[in-house]
Amino acid sequence: MPPAPAPRPGTSADIVDTARGGGRAVSLTFDDGPNPADTLRLLDVLRRHRIAAVFCLWGEHVDAYPDVVRRIVADGHTLGNHSMRHENMSSWPPERIEADLREADAAIRRAAPGARVPYFRAPYGAWGQTPAVATALGMQPLGWRLALGDWDPPGADELVRRLRYGVTPGAVVLMHDGGGDRSQTVDAVERVVPLLTAEHWRFTLPRHRA
Repeated sequence: MPPAPAPRPGTSADIVDTARGGGRAVSLTFDDGPNPADTLRLLDVLRRHRIAAVFCLWGEHVDAYPDVVRRIVADGHTLGNHSMRHENMSSWPPERIEADLREADAAIRRAAPGARVPYFRAPYGAWGQTPAVATALGMQPLGWRLALGDWDPPGADELVRRLRYGVTPGAVVLMHDGGGDRSQTVDAVERVVPLLTAEHWRFTLPRHRA
């Protein structure tokens, strides 16, 4: 990546949490992968239902499982930079943030040369100065309206309930395919997508303001 430019006049460093398309649109986003045990099964589920999602990638996991990153890209999903080591960046100065995001970006591009990385999501949602740095590097800060709470798995039934009844029009939904055993999340997605589709929900990507 070239040196980070100063933010352009009128460029927004706002955190996007809205799906494209309006109405009963929802965006599915997944953090902390790639993780072969669950990411690959999740990709199969999304492919069957023709859903494009955003995968916010943890740089160390990218280096460990580059083949899974390539599968994510080949299946037509969109990538997000989720930092190199998943550290709380809220108190970091811009120079340290930029170095970390560049390192993670380089890892992603080693795994999948030519891939676009249009989004950035801060680990733990601890934003600090990261939105402005990410925007200067050409990435849209990506938030969420519904966090499924699957980092402490409550069972697939509960995750289905949270997703089906917690989603609102235009919501970006935060889930996880990595960082631990995410089999319950995959089970929940597989079960709830047909229910939401029957209720006329559409699955779109998040908005991009850049």
